[in-house]
Amino acid sequence: MQVACEDGRVDRSDAELLAALRRGDRDAFAEIVDAWSPGLLRLARLHVPSHAVAEEVLQEAWLAVLRGLDRFEGRSSLRTWVTSIVLNQARTHGRRERRMLPFASMRRRQEEGRDEPAVDPRRFQRPGEERPGWWASPPARWGDPEAWIDDEETRAVLVRSIASLPPRQREVITLRDVLGWSEAEVCTVLDVTEGNERVLLHRARSKVRAALERHFAAAEDAA
Repeated sequence: MQVACEDGRVDRSDAELLAALRRGDRDAFAEIVDAWSPGLLRLARLHVPSHAVAEEVLQEAWLAVLRGLDRFEGRSSLRTWVTSIVLNQARTHGRRERRMLPFASMRRRQEEGRDEPAVDPRRFQRPGEERPGWWASPPARWGDPEAWIDDEETRAVLVRSIASLPPRQREVITLRDVLGWSEAEVCTVLDVTEGNERVLLHRARSKVRAALERHFAAAEDAA
């Protein structure tokens, strides 16, 4: 369910960019800041309470990028490395805003939303019914996504539903469906397996779809 794409493409290769950045080329730095900052700001905002704090995170992250250029070994793309720095900074700021869970494993489960079903179990047929495990209430058909995504109210529902997801699910759906990253890039920057990435994306998309279904049903009832 891809809703937008900010590909953040730049005209130079990683090797050219890195060489230019390491020799202090201001134009090269301005190029990646202009190209990547909108998407990075969106990612930072997933973890902090305000746009202003997200901008602060991004500024700190760009400084960390400049300080760390000599240590970058090229094991991932330059964009992936920069994104990792932004996410680490944003998570650190976000943790200051809320009480930490006592155990890392418990925190991880909460961040990934693993204790919640991806889809409401009541939407499936139960044991003893005609087809256990099959849909009892299948997903509604919405028609052309391009038609409804331009609606301001629908976009607001979409934004709120993504914001309400557990942190890891928010990161995955934002990278994949909002910023248009590939599965491999997401796995690298979030340090998750392909299987885990797919589970997180499925859960996130299912919850967002459920929110949109409720929105469209309410609009239909009001019509």
